Amino acid sequence: MLRRLAALAAVTTLTVTGLAAPAEAAATTACTAESGSPRCQMWTGKVDWTPDGDTIRVDLAGDGAKNLVSVRILGIQAMEMKTYSHHPERRKGDCHAVAANVRLEQLIRAGGGTVRLTSLKAASKSEGRPLRSVAVKVGGQWRDVGEQLVREGHVLWQAWPGEWAMDGVYHRAAQEAAAAGRELYDTDSCRSGPAQSSGLTLTVNPDADGVDQENLNGEYFKIHNPSAAGVPIGGWWVRDSGLRRYTLPAGTVVPAGGDVHVHIGKGRNTATHKYWGLTKPIFTNVDPANHSVGDGGYLFDVHGDLRAWMIYPEVG
Repeated sequence: MLRRLAALAAVTTLTVTGLAAPAEAAATTACTAESGSPRCQMWTGKVDWTPDGDTIRVDLAGDGAKNLVSVRILGIQAMEMKTYSHHPERRKGDCHAVAANVRLEQLIRAGGGTVRLTSLKAASKSEGRPLRSVAVKVGGQWRDVGEQLVREGHVLWQAWPGEWAMDGVYHRAAQEAAAAGRELYDTDSCRSGPAQSSGLTLTVNPDADGVDQENLNGEYFKIHNPSAAGVPIGGWWVRDSGLRRYTLPAGTVVPAGGDVHVHIGKGRNTATHKYWGLTKPIFTNVDPANHSVGDGGYLFDVHGDLRAWMIYPEVG
């Protein structure tokens, strides 16, 4: 049964004015550079600040930053910032959060601070913030900032209900970043270990048998340990591309040559089967007829390193 994952917004502690974008866009443009691209509504503005790796604050009216809008960038999910600042040296956050923030600043600066904002629907929002794809003009061409961040491995790709125009592009970019081991996909970039050489892998079952809503535990993460020694993973966590996460209980061990499953629904934990306790499915099913191209599951260790993942389906 097809259902899109719930729209989960990035956390921000900012207070801004003018959270709603204008009701009507001034123009439309092709959403992507690919042949057959749908048309997107379009706005332009000047960036006032980039508070984190997936949010920008924009002067849409061009009136000298008197009408600022906090815009959530479509299609991406950066690691979470803890301390926001205009000064990079004062910023703090989860592993990779500050790096994504700095890289976004660089991309915005390369376009002179002017951005083109696009979306299929003007009403698309995340916690009051307009959801928009963001592009900067470099060398006379508009270049999508989100695609660049995904391709470089600074952020996860996140599909969003009703805003599918860039999903195929981002899906391929994420596969490319993962295959190359870039940034997030460098499994010891935050700190080496624990069990760095164990070769843990992650698979997800995104489409439960029958009706997904009625078989929540048919959706699951499976952590496999191919090594000859058990791997303690208490305090590690799994997530989809949204903000929600499930932290594995203290004492959890992936047995040698064995697996630990994390089921989405409710149940009684055992040594190798854990239950998240959610009330709705989380993974997006693949359904090209309805513009659904896939999703991903991710395993992070206690240091915030992404240790294993599955971005599905695989791109040939």
